[in-house]
Amino acid sequence: MGIRSLTRGEAERRAALVAVERYDVDIDFTALPEGPEVRCVSTVTFTCREPGAETFVDCAAEVVSATLNGTALRPAADGRIPLPDLAAHNVLRVESVQADTSAGEGVHKAVDPADGEVYVWTSFEPDEARFVWACFDQPDLKAPHAFTVTAPPTWIVTSNSGDARVEELDKARRWVFPDTPPLAVYNTVVNAGPFHELRREIDGHDLGLYARRSLADVLDRDADEIFTLTRQGLAFYAEAFAMPFPQRKYDQVFMPEFGGAMENYGCVTWSDGFLQRADPTPAERELLAVVLLHEMAHMWFGNIVTMRWWDDLWLNEAFAEFACHWAAEGATRYTDAWAGHLVSDKLKAYLADQGPVSHPIHQPIHDVAQAASIFDNITYPKGASVLQQLMTYVGEEHFRAGMAAYFARHAWHNTTLQDLIDALSEASGRDLDAWRTAWLATAGTDRFVLERDGEQITLVAADTARPQVLAVGAYRRDGQALERTALARVEVTGTRTAVTGLPADADLLLINDDDLTFATARPDDTTRDVLFTTAAQLPTPISRGVAAATVWDMLTTGEATAVEAGRCLTGILAVESSDAVIEPLLTLAADIAELWAPPTERPALTAELAAVCRRLAADPGRRQVALRGLARTATAGDDLAWLREQAGDDVDLHWRALVREAELGGDVTSETDRLLARDPDPDAWIRALTVRAARPDAAAKAEVWQRVVVDRAVPVHAVGQVMAAFWRPDQDALLAPYAQRYLEVLPRLDQGGMIPAMVFAGRLFAPFSIDDAYIETARRAAEEVAPVVRKTLLERSDAVRRMLRSRTAATA
Repeated sequence: MGIRSLTRGEAERRAALVAVERYDVDIDFTALPEGPEVRCVSTVTFTCREPGAETFVDCAAEVVSATLNGTALRPAADGRIPLPDLAAHNVLRVESVQADTSAGEGVHKAVDPADGEVYVWTSFEPDEARFVWACFDQPDLKAPHAFTVTAPPTWIVTSNSGDARVEELDKARRWVFPDTPPLAVYNTVVNAGPFHELRREIDGHDLGLYARRSLADVLDRDADEIFTLTRQGLAFYAEAFAMPFPQRKYDQVFMPEFGGAMENYGCVTWSDGFLQRADPTPAERELLAVVLLHEMAHMWFGNIVTMRWWDDLWLNEAFAEFACHWAAEGATRYTDAWAGHLVSDKLKAYLADQGPVSHPIHQPIHDVAQAASIFDNITYPKGASVLQQLMTYVGEEHFRAGMAAYFARHAWHNTTLQDLIDALSEASGRDLDAWRTAWLATAGTDRFVLERDGEQITLVAADTARPQVLAVGAYRRDGQALERTALARVEVTGTRTAVTGLPADADLLLINDDDLTFATARPDDTTRDVLFTTAAQLPTPISRGVAAATVWDMLTTGEATAVEAGRCLTGILAVESSDAVIEPLLTLAADIAELWAPPTERPALTAELAAVCRRLAADPGRRQVALRGLARTATAGDDLAWLREQAGDDVDLHWRALVREAELGGDVTSETDRLLARDPDPDAWIRALTVRAARPDAAAKAEVWQRVVVDRAVPVHAVGQVMAAFWRPDQDALLAPYAQRYLEVLPRLDQGGMIPAMVFAGRLFAPFSIDDAYIETARRAAEEVAPVVRKTLLERSDAVRRMLRSRTAATA
């Protein structure tokens, strides 16, 4: 039996016909410690505007029984139960069972390898609640939900509304949660297991943290930081949106085998991979902060106000991604968050927006299967950058006023793009229709260059330019530094814009200084070499980041070689002062050496980067990051020996060094076994598997492919780590068969839902041992697979195609 995807037309007809009054969902987890089954009884109370009409309810679980107003219903087909002859007021009762809790959608059972304890989580975006219980699984049929959960007696259960009444039963406990506010089905959650729990009362909110018991020490270590960020975020958003978070309880649950994080109202679910087993680096701490603030922003954008249909997904995701960086800089110690965004996620958006997967931020979505394919670099980092530009365009004061009006007007309801544009237009006094069309309904990236004619400086767009405000900085050499002598803000209204207030004899003019807009730039012919050779001399993390972004974009389009780009970024890395920038910049420089450089140039670029890492390790504030960088780039034997000496008792660094030594052909079997025995991490077996993945050995590659791809034994959050070690340069003969096996498993990569589909489709795509012909074959094969898999493959294959061309380009 196939499972049909809900179309927009079907959703509109159903929303016009019915209104949901409430959900009462009874969930039974008592079979999970020994078996796979989750049993549910969903009681849906709803009205019908046309008595006698018919519709359907979504249910992709096995239906045990279903009645409408006391009358038995026909069996489900295609994941739907027909609802004939509706009354004005209706009560639907569906009993269902879901036994696929290891690899299926919506609900997942995880067994902790450390102690055998069982944990279960649910996650429903975009339409996976229907795999667990019967519901109207579309975002504009919001209703209160009342959950009653029966679980083993040692378990704790969390859900949206908190404050459950707990009843003792024979060999079980029943958790009865109060009604939620009106929520879309996909914003609801139930998590359960024998958790380690921490709670604090802060600023009138009851804050909770949960993790599996084997990670109790790690959660305890990070609790102060997480509670502080939660307090700061709740306070910032309450002021920025003129609406405090309306519920007293706010829980965050770190779950095994979960991918990413999910913004369930009042009860955010995280991958417990965010609880770093080693002491977190500054970039890892900042990542936790921005993800925490991203999911929190969804309490307003997504939960309190919800998009009507998935074409407005950006109202949720782009706003949350924008708001988390806005809040990080405005309310936390992570004051360079936008600089970190620039040199990591924004670069991915520039690449995606110039490739085959580019699409408007706001676009028609035919069905939910298509919606799953736009959780991407256009919707997230490009959308966030476009909203940063919008705030610049209308001014922060007007932006805040518009947001306040939007939430006051639409709380607990559904909205469209026009509702938001109207609120911001009213607050700012600016007609935003042209801005909306140019930025949200039009794909692609603007590109600017400067023309100099004597004293006259003109900003020129390569094509038609969107309305936007950006800055151009003028810099003059002062010894071994560049000093900014002037900054001109420019409002672009056409393809040519005069720039005033800048000295024409500046040594360097930096387009998009302060990174206010989403646009790429090119130096003119006379300053190209100046940009590449002096980018490290720029005075701020954001100006250096803008230079790095320009150089990176030129690499991806074939206008710069890997040697040029790698040496420029390595030069910036050697002087970078910002914790937000140094680690993503190191990753970028290592990627250039490993993935983009011609094989003849790779050793030299890698050695140069390794030398910089050794120098940076002398700085106590950079030591951890630098040693991790060396673990990726060490080539000489003395590098690895020195790294082991420096690692001391740092188990994480020893694992990283073993991966590199294994890749270089060293015999690390005994050392791997010893390290595995003394590593307290319950998931240390994944580190050992990563070491095996790196080995230039046919049996090791076969074992890793079996465990990751066939058995799916590796948690989704760790697949990227293992496969990065699997796909190594100079192992083409070993890797070539797996490029073909990827094509064979492609039709099944959507198994388990949206997040696994994206991870597997992207991480399993080979960056080595392939050619352009293979890429074309893969793209043709993707025509018949799920939209989310096809989209991920197209994006990844475009990046790899650019890498292949860079590897064969002439060196500088």
